[in-house]
Order: sequence, then C-alpha cells, then structure tokens
Amino acid sequence: MVTLQTAENALKNVYLGVVANQLNVNANPLLARIKHSSKDVWGKEIRKLAPYGINGGIGAGNETGALPTSSGNGYVQFVAELKNLYGKIELSDKAVRASANNIGAFVNLLSDEMEGLVKASAFNLGRMLYGDGTGLLATAKSQSGTTVTCDKVNNLIEGMLIDVYTTDVKKNTAPLKITYVDRVNKQFTYETASEVTIAADSKLYVQGSKDFEISGLGKIFNASETSIYGVSKNDYKWLKPYVSENETEISDILIQEAIDFLDMNVDSKINFITCSSQVRRAYQEYLGAYRRNIDITELEGGYKTISHNGIPVVADRFVDDDTMYLLNTNDFTLHELCDWKWLEGEDGRILKQNPGYPTYSATLVKYAELICDKPCGQAKISKIKSTVTNPFAPIINNGGSDSGTDEGSEGQ
Repeated sequence: MVTLQTAENALKNVYLGVVANQLNVNANPLLARIKHSSKDVWGKEIRKLAPYGINGGIGAGNETGALPTSSGNGYVQFVAELKNLYGKIELSDKAVRASANNIGAFVNLLSDEMEGLVKASAFNLGRMLYGDGTGLLATAKSQSGTTVTCDKVNNLIEGMLIDVYTTDVKKNTAPLKITYVDRVNKQFTYETASEVTIAADSKLYVQGSKDFEISGLGKIFNASETSIYGVSKNDYKWLKPYVSENETEISDILIQEAIDFLDMNVDSKINFITCSSQVRRAYQEYLGAYRRNIDITELEGGYKTISHNGIPVVADRFVDDDTMYLLNTNDFTLHELCDWKWLEGEDGRILKQNPGYPTYSATLVKYAELICDKPCGQAKISKIKSTVTNPFAPIINNGGSDSGTDEGSEGQ
C-alpha cells in the first residue's frame, strides 16, 4: 500500500538524483558549461582569492648585477553571501489516498509534480544567470484592468507569482499570479482576484525574491554598480568587462574584434557565445548573404547550435533582444554549500502537512552563488540591429496562440 512514507522514500531515493542532474546539466546551456564547487565556502559566505596580473619578479641583467626584485602574484579577495534557492511541490491528502492501492497512479502523481518543479526551477535558474541579483523581471509601462504592458516579457511565464514595487515599496499584499503572457505586444494578464494598481515604472519581481537571487551576467555588466563581490571597481579597474554599445549590424568582424581584444589584452579565451534569438537570426541572415556554410555544433545536454569559428552561438530567451555575450565559461563557478537537497524537519521528514489544510508539501533547496573570477575577460555587445523582429507575429496575430513561443533556451 502506498503511504506518505512511500512518497518520502521515492522523493529521497529515486527523484532527487534525477532532478539534481536535470537542473545542473539540462536546465540551461550556459549553466551546463559552468563548473560547480563547494570549495571556498565558509559558513554562509564564499571567500575566494582571485588572482590578477602576473608575477613581477622577473627581469634580465648582466653577469654580476643584482637579481630582479621579487614581486608576488596579485590577489584580491571576493566575498559573497550564499543565496537561498527553493522549489516547492504540494500533494493533497485526497490524491495520496486515492492512489494508495494503485502504484501506477501514485507514480504518475509524483512524476507530474516533479516534472512541474523541474520546469519551473529550470526556467528561473536560466533567468537568474542573466540577471543582476535583484530579481528584476520587467518594468511596467501601463495598465488596463488586469493587463499590464511592460518593457519586456522574456522573464515572465504563465503561472509565475510576482510582487510589484514602486520606489522600493511593495504594492501587493498577496503575490499576483500571471495567467497569460502576450509575447508579441509585451503584455501579461494576472488573476482578477488580486487586482492592484500598477503605476508606470513599477518594478516586477518573483514573489519574495527581491535582492535575493544569484549574481548573473547582469551584475558583471551593470555599469552603475560601483563594486562586485565586495570589491571596488574603481580601485580594481580590471573588474570592468568589455562592453560595446555602438549601434551596428552583426558580423563576423564585430564578434572577432571583441574576441581578439580579450585574447590580446587580458589573455581570455572565449569559448561560449550567447545572444537573443533575434540576434541569432540576424547572424544567420548575415551568413546566408555571404553564402557561407553554417556550422552546427552539439553541446553538453544535447543542445545543438550554430558556431563562430568553432565557438558555439546559443540563443537564450533571457538575453535582451539586441544583445550578445561572449564568455570564457572557465572563469565562472557556481559555489554551493551542497547540491540540491530536500528540506528536512527535526524528525527527518520532508513531506509536511500545511497547517490548516489537507495538503502536504516538500521543499527542494540549494545554497549557492555564481562568481566570475575574471570579469574583465567577458564581453557584451549591445544595440545590434536586426531586420527580423518576430517571425511568429503574423501567425499569432491571425488567431494562433503564442503560449510557449521561445519558452526556453535553445534545445529546450
């Protein structure tokens, strides 16, 4: 007979390993290229020595002259707090009892819940990789009833629960649940039961997550940030990455200029390029115009993508429409206290009854933070012009549904 103990054993011994692998490898092409480590984790913080420059104790001289003055390697200590990442599933008592004598129904019940958890977690992990740690999803422009127009909607998806802030003041008492995302007109609709006034320039965040997310690429390339990982960018100017903001069309020369600059000046070898699907289409259009063969490469996790001189060029929904990142993924580490684990009570139980409700919940947790050892070895090209805007728009506007369009990174 299936019991709550049976469910707990399945979650611990069967599903946990599978879920952890899917989130670490298959959640996002960029995440699959980043190494994971528990090294340099001290209590609730990451303290890591990052080297820069070279050893200065070298020189040349005559046969009897003085030896070179010693000068050791340059180091700076990065300090960052581990972020708390959670994923929660819920089972009703009725559903568990209904499948008590049917192991097949019980397996389907757990599998559906875990599949939903993996999908939601993968979406949010991918989104955080490109965020700045604040958790900002979008900025509102206008509101009509429960429909809100935003500056972008690539970070939004149906079912997401969000908070609304105006000048750092939270406006909603309960999270707003997104019921539909119009990806053509950059609008979303939320449940009417939670209607609030969303003023222009209001900021949208995942429920309870404001300023608690991992530090992604947005943190590295945010010019308004005066420090990163507790170190001043003004004191250590090598922390500033390569940024190109000249409005231009995509080309091999544009990409190669950034690659050559990083190679020649900071000894950084670019091995991963990620961009919006709009920029990728522009690049494909550029290659086609010059009658070039488009090389396809396969990444870890089964992703297939085009490449630039052997470097994969991956489209990701979380990259802004006019942007391309050129990265040396060897410089990135996801520092973690441990891999994904179930949150356990003092009695060792992971399935707990929700007080006052006939439901049980289990929470998946990971304590981690993303650190780039060499921010100056990364590049961002923005304001890339494209003649292709949204090839799906005619289909959608003629009555088709856009739900799921560009729903994930390439290959998902």
